Amino acid sequence: MLPLPDCGGETRDTAISPIPMTTILIVEDEPSIAELIAFTLKEAGWSSFVVSNAAAAWDFVQHRAPQLVLLDWMLPDRSGLHLLSRIRADRQLQQLSVIMLTAKSMEEDKIAGLDNGADDYITKPFSPRELTARIKALLRRKSPEHAQEVMSAGPITLDPASCSVSLSGARIDIGHAEYKLLKFFLAHPDRVFSRSQLLDRVWGDHVVIEERTVDVHVLRLRKALRDAEYLIKTVRSVGYMLSTK
Repeated sequence: MLPLPDCGGETRDTAISPIPMTTILIVEDEPSIAELIAFTLKEAGWSSFVVSNAAAAWDFVQHRAPQLVLLDWMLPDRSGLHLLSRIRADRQLQQLSVIMLTAKSMEEDKIAGLDNGADDYITKPFSPRELTARIKALLRRKSPEHAQEVMSAGPITLDPASCSVSLSGARIDIGHAEYKLLKFFLAHPDRVFSRSQLLDRVWGDHVVIEERTVDVHVLRLRKALRDAEYLIKTVRSVGYMLSTK
């Protein structure tokens, strides 16, 4: 069915094997700094990719689906600020989270970065612990489906740390596509999403499949949730939502 890089499929102990759920693009041309950032992200449980110039970064965000970009200002081909402006001008990328991570520490530099669309601005040298905290805060604010806090609705509990789902305290088997779909619904309760929106937000617009395939995974999700299937509601002619009301 739908390819997903996140938590794997069912396992015999009714949990889901944990795989990094958040992909962060590091745009940094200094190898030692890029290595430090990548190590910091790995320790926090995130997956990362490193590119060293603006052209490679633009190609990456066009063809992949990172949840966040850590962007240096001074790059060998184009400035990070130019890349940031290009990202914010692209309709498909406007909601992409971007943190400027740069040695440019003057007040006017920070203002320029934030005015051009950066969600946060961190200066070098940086504290790995502060970087991790700021990333977590930004993901909670802009991409709650990628946060690491336990999520729940009614009898359902989803734990991103173990990639497991429980019903009234008992773990259940759930496919990786259905897990991703459930996590998205839990992050956005009481909001209706069309099939096309679910494809873009859950699987990414780089995946080419028919919208009706979403129906198959919603059906499987409801089956996995057993008596709690009522939480996944169909809004006729619109799409689906999760609601306890």
